[in-house]
Amino acid sequence: MARDESVGDGLLWFLLGAAVGATVALLYAPQSGKKTREYISKKTDESRETLTEAGREMYDRGRDLFEKGREIADEAAEIFERGRKLARG
Repeated sequence: MARDESVGDGLLWFLLGAAVGATVALLYAPQSGKKTREYISKKTDESRETLTEAGREMYDRGRDLFEKGREIADEAAEIFERGRKLARG
């Protein structure tokens, strides 16, 4: 499980680094300031949408894992109770 989480974190940091690098490159690009600002604004909006979608996916995956954990805990509690009743006779 930890590997899945670190992959998600790594991807997030990669995307963030790519966005920062692209922004710096654009600031030094030989375009007019207005065009550069429009392009940065457009890319920022696209990135925000992508990160929002990724956040939703992570939330959904976390919720699913939580539910599976809850089911396992409930099953373990039932098994424990059955064992306790059998032990008491």
